[in-house]
Amino acid sequence: MNKLLKIAAAALAAAFISTAAQADDSLYGSAAGAIIVPASTSIYDVDASSMFPSVKRGQIVEFKTSKKRGSIIISTQKNELYFVLGYGKAVKYRVATARTGFEWAGTHKVSAKTEWPDWRPPVEMRARHPELPAFMAGGPKNPLGARAMYLGSSIYRIHGTNEPKSIGKAASSGCIRMLNADVTELYKLVKVGAEVTVL
Repeated sequence: MNKLLKIAAAALAAAFISTAAQADDSLYGSAAGAIIVPASTSIYDVDASSMFPSVKRGQIVEFKTSKKRGSIIISTQKNELYFVLGYGKAVKYRVATARTGFEWAGTHKVSAKTEWPDWRPPVEMRARHPELPAFMAGGPKNPLGARAMYLGSSIYRIHGTNEPKSIGKAASSGCIRMLNADVTELYKLVKVGAEVTVL
């Protein structure tokens, strides 16, 4: 009888862990991989790289915040973007942020995601730079790079770049630029509706 009870308990524990993994997987997207933690282990003691195996480009760092898992926090002072994993962890990426005169701070939600996005420079930008086209199809030469995540109804985006040397600097007109390989990884993790806070 005791043997049967142990087998049943083990099956229930396995089902619970699998369900928890699927719940987290749905938060981060299938690319994030399942988070499977032995029942006897504190999640804070688990190596984060094994918890989030799809994170290859970003650096997993200690990061305490009250923001929900799946949120993004951007430090314009450090030119760093943090994707909140929870459990006191985040994935850190180097980014380019707004240059002097174009800075902003606030909170938006990711309203759309696009692969190899087309670019339509805002009217204000074309007024400053009349040489810019009204439209540029997506591709390697496009300033928005490989991926774009649109922030609410604003003109701002988190996107790739065709100017990799700008990363780590205050260089944009307000958007958050990332290396194409980095933004491609982040794109797989971020859900539409995720909160993005620019500090």
